[in-house]
Amino acid sequence: MSTVQSVVESRFPKITEEGLEDLRKRIGVQITDTVEPWNYEATRDAIRHYAHGIGDDNPLWTDPAYAAKTKYGSIVALPSFLFSTSRIVSGYVGGLAGVHAMWAGADWTWYKPVLRNDVISTQSYLKDLIEHKTRFAGRAFQQIYHVDFFNQKGDKVSECDSWVFRTDRDEARERGTKYTDARGRVEKFTNEQLAEFYKLYEKEEIRGANARYWEDVKEGEQLPRMMKGPMTVTGFICYAQGWGGLYIRANKLAWKMQSKHPGLGIKNRFNVPDCPERVHWDEAFALEVGAPGAYDYGPERCSWLTHQVTNWIGDEGFLRKAKCQIRRHNPDGDVVFIDGVVSRKYVEGGKHLVEISQNAQTHRGEVSAHGSAIVELPARGAR
Repeated sequence: MSTVQSVVESRFPKITEEGLEDLRKRIGVQITDTVEPWNYEATRDAIRHYAHGIGDDNPLWTDPAYAAKTKYGSIVALPSFLFSTSRIVSGYVGGLAGVHAMWAGADWTWYKPVLRNDVISTQSYLKDLIEHKTRFAGRAFQQIYHVDFFNQKGDKVSECDSWVFRTDRDEARERGTKYTDARGRVEKFTNEQLAEFYKLYEKEEIRGANARYWEDVKEGEQLPRMMKGPMTVTGFICYAQGWGGLYIRANKLAWKMQSKHPGLGIKNRFNVPDCPERVHWDEAFALEVGAPGAYDYGPERCSWLTHQVTNWIGDEGFLRKAKCQIRRHNPDGDVVFIDGVVSRKYVEGGKHLVEISQNAQTHRGEVSAHGSAIVELPARGAR
């Protein structure tokens, strides 16, 4: 084996028992030293930028004149906006410096809406560390965090468990994975295929002021199919603009972050430390870590699933719970179809609730994500 091969194969830090033991000591301990969030406040612009970052043009989030006529009286932040108010919930993990972290899911509960100009604060801690055997990189560790979200009045508006999988980058690249045959794949679409895809955008319905009543919903009822894509690096960057990214820093600020956390500076082709987040726009680097190409963000895909639900429930509905589990990378060039079905309707604590099961697949039929949601709907005659 040549020296060059040796350097390439051992380029990235490894998961070690010492590092794992250090992480286990952090379980249950409140996190006080973290990077500031992208958004402290749910301003009109911050909400709009996040909504547009996932392709959501619901006027309840984006049009002050429209929102003023709703029961809220002002613009409301879409539920997934809270990703932009916490680096922890979005995948900013501690420990195992330089070891790859793939955001893989979240389990959200919302208690109150976040209104325009609400100020959000958070409390968070490492909840658990679980070992798994994966097809992507063999031995992997699921690192689970819990985050509570509060508004300026001290009201708890939401809480979330989110998790990442920590994997050895070299192992994922060299061992062969479920992406071995897909790495760098380019499959051009015909104009006819694109025209067929875009019909789903033409038909996308925002329920809005047309209330969906609990009594009218039937178990087994299908939600309108939602499409996201075809994936482009431009689209991934649009999401980062609204969400903020975890490690995207320029010039002096990048140097300060990498000086404090050396594992975040991964050398590029000029031997310059650059952020690990560039797997979302730098295909060559994405291939190095075993991914099929530059790919979407995990919180972005979770937000797509909640987008389908908020379109369906309308202004009078409220998203209470949502869970998303990421199953694979969606690289540049993929199309994702999101389907949902009403799996249960029930009344609990005086609330009229509907449970929804969701499944997201690529245009090739590959499972992209699973999800579920519980929504509260208005009932006829209810106060």
